[in-house]
Amino acid sequence: MKRVHYIDNYLIDPQHPVTVNLIGAGGTGSQVLTCLARLDVTLRALGHPGLFVTLYDPDIVSGTNIGRQLFSDSDIGLNKAKCLITRVNNFFGNDWKAVSGIFPTILKNVRRDDMANITITCTDNIKSRLDLWNVLKAVPAPAYRDYTTPLYWMDFGNTQTTGQVVIGTIPKRIRQPASALYETVGSLKVITRLVKYARVKEEDSGPSCSLAEALEKQDLFINSTLAQLRPAVEDVPPWDAGTSRVIPESAHDACKSDDGINDPFFRQSLPPVFLSEAYPDRYGKISG
Repeated sequence: MKRVHYIDNYLIDPQHPVTVNLIGAGGTGSQVLTCLARLDVTLRALGHPGLFVTLYDPDIVSGTNIGRQLFSDSDIGLNKAKCLITRVNNFFGNDWKAVSGIFPTILKNVRRDDMANITITCTDNIKSRLDLWNVLKAVPAPAYRDYTTPLYWMDFGNTQTTGQVVIGTIPKRIRQPASALYETVGSLKVITRLVKYARVKEEDSGPSCSLAEALEKQDLFINSTLAQLRPAVEDVPPWDAGTSRVIPESAHDACKSDDGINDPFFRQSLPPVFLSEAYPDRYGKISG
């Protein structure tokens, strides 16, 4: 039976715009912000209250950001978050918020209004993810849902030419409806539970001195590809009942056939552990 997760009912018909904390306004974050603005317009056209986004980033726009990130020469010297939010608000008529700093890393420093229904991370280091999860998981479970109730965490990550999007539930369990068609899954692993970061060696390569140097680390279109993929929550595989990954629908369909696995683009779009666990006879078991 197909395993699916139904999103929290509160997000379907809230009494206020769904709150989103977008952390990181670089290559991926700048692209995701534009997609969120378009999604907001669409939701409101359908009678939904839409979104309210708060963008966090302490960085300043530099010349090396031009081209791969959504900034121009006239933005150099400006804070990334304020620059992008001002542009989006002027273009779409929103009143979204920019914070020229990092999201609080200690629970005692977090105010109630700092929390959001959905948190999206587009950062390039491990520590920020671990710090964020330490805060999110420590938030007491409320007796009711409102605009400060954290429900989901979506994390974007990429290498030079590949990437992935992982969405997880912040509460221990999201209440699921009874279903005769699907086996419902109330808990989805967040990225810090899915990946054992203690085994990952993080190397700080420092800022790039030019766009050409930056492109040696990340392909020009990898960020926009991740941001604009039409994601579908994948069937939870039988080897890990608590896991749900977000992958393109085309890749999801390809996964059902050997032809898809033979497609090199599809193979590159998934973490190696996916292929080794799903197809151990062909790709072998990855240890560690």
